[in-house]
Amino acid sequence: MLMRARVKFFGLVQGVNFRYYTRLKAREIGLTGFVRNEPDGSVFAVFEGEKDAVEKCIMWCANNQPHAEVTDYQVEWERIEAREYSSFEILR
Repeated sequence: MLMRARVKFFGLVQGVNFRYYTRLKAREIGLTGFVRNEPDGSVFAVFEGEKDAVEKCIMWCANNQPHAEVTDYQVEWERIEAREYSSFEILR
């Protein structure tokens, strides 16, 4: 089942290469979408792909980022018929 997750990560997530490592992991498991810093200090990401792969990436981002300390995250799920994005990119 193809899904899109909109995720907001909170904690020490800016200035620690969070976006870089998120892009590496998302590409590694075949997801599309983007990740960007938000003005409030959080990081926002959109992940598209099979639900299991999206969940795996979210959990990795929340628990295994090398230098970040994620204190909380919020996820909004949406079932999709097709991907909107063709790759996974860092937005600035």
